[in-house]
Amino acid sequence: MSSLHHRHLAVSPEWLALYYRHPLEITHGEGRYVWDADGKRYLDFFGGILTTMTAHALPEVTKAVTEQAGRIIHTSTLYLNRPMVELAERIATLSGIPDARVFFTTSGTEANDTALLLATTYRRSNQILAMRNSYHGRSFSAVAITGNKAWSPTSLSPLQTLYVHGGVRTRGPYAELSDAQFIKACVADLEDLLGHTRDAAALIAEPIQGVGGFTSPPDGLFAAFREVLSRHGILWISDEVQTGWGRTGEHFWGWQAHDRNGPPDILTFAKGIGNGMSIGGVVARADVMNCLDANSISTFGGSPVTMAAGLANLSYLLDHDLQRNARRVGGLLIERLRAIVAGSECVREVRGRGLMIGIELVKPGTDDANPEAATAVLEAAREGGLLVGKGGGHNTSVLRIAPPLSLSIAEAEEGAEILAEALRSVE
Repeated sequence: MSSLHHRHLAVSPEWLALYYRHPLEITHGEGRYVWDADGKRYLDFFGGILTTMTAHALPEVTKAVTEQAGRIIHTSTLYLNRPMVELAERIATLSGIPDARVFFTTSGTEANDTALLLATTYRRSNQILAMRNSYHGRSFSAVAITGNKAWSPTSLSPLQTLYVHGGVRTRGPYAELSDAQFIKACVADLEDLLGHTRDAAALIAEPIQGVGGFTSPPDGLFAAFREVLSRHGILWISDEVQTGWGRTGEHFWGWQAHDRNGPPDILTFAKGIGNGMSIGGVVARADVMNCLDANSISTFGGSPVTMAAGLANLSYLLDHDLQRNARRVGGLLIERLRAIVAGSECVREVRGRGLMIGIELVKPGTDDANPEAATAVLEAAREGGLLVGKGGGHNTSVLRIAPPLSLSIAEAEEGAEILAEALRSVE
């Protein structure tokens, strides 16, 4: 055990998870690579849990942070903040929500917590609809709507949460149906559920479930849900903490795969927009955002430094069309990975969109989750010089692949080769 690991264990909660048998200390990064304290280089296919969205040590972001820190680091939302207003203007326009208002937080958890506050206040109801296998953060209210037991440490809650079908396409009672039949069955389940409950405040859903293992419904499911929700006056919250900013390649926001009936009422974001800086936020139409009848501020949300980073990062993302790169390079990578695992009895599915890819591992010849194999592949990939993540609603048996969106074709091929060798180690 390293000295730093020993010190970590002495002062940290037991539930604060660390990857690897011998945990890794990352000291610096550049582009798509990071280095550990021993000087070993790794290709980063996880980006600090989908947070380093463009590149490590991106000069444009570093320059913006340095210059802003040299002027002033902190003021709070009690004062006018030019970088915050400028970033809010850009995000409001990009969100697709009409007459949008933007509130900045410091994390995705806090963003979802704020969205729940808005929805329950607006609707005068503490009843929330959520998706099975979902994850929305670690706060008391966010845990209360998380449909993944591995990340839900308590059943105590200020909310009444009801879970609906649809987040996982290839498991569960509707897995064998066609896409159209799947959507129809999930809508019928929602209709039936609403017939047995009091008025709900909102449905919160990740267009692609992140911690749940990069699972997703057929395109159009949430548009079909929206028809039902609208009849009941129920709001739709799209949790874009992991799917936002073009990561899926096909769309800038995950909700756009379900846009037949318009944008969500509330959108939450975080992670990638700061490229490592602590930024989260909520976008909502004005009547929803303005429904609170008491004062509120954010001490650290909208910090001048993080807002400067967000502006520089968003500009880089758009100027270099990284959404297109995610679609092109991610499409090649997912097909390469599918070819690698073709015929494998240990891999149930390779799924995802753009640079948001999951590899689900099972016990050979079965559909049973194989978390031990996932852990073994994670370790073997590290030995080979590649960092990936884990997740999944079935005992954390999914490898999560989410590199910075500037990933090159050569780097995608390098990562695929390392993964191929790591997967062979568990065959």
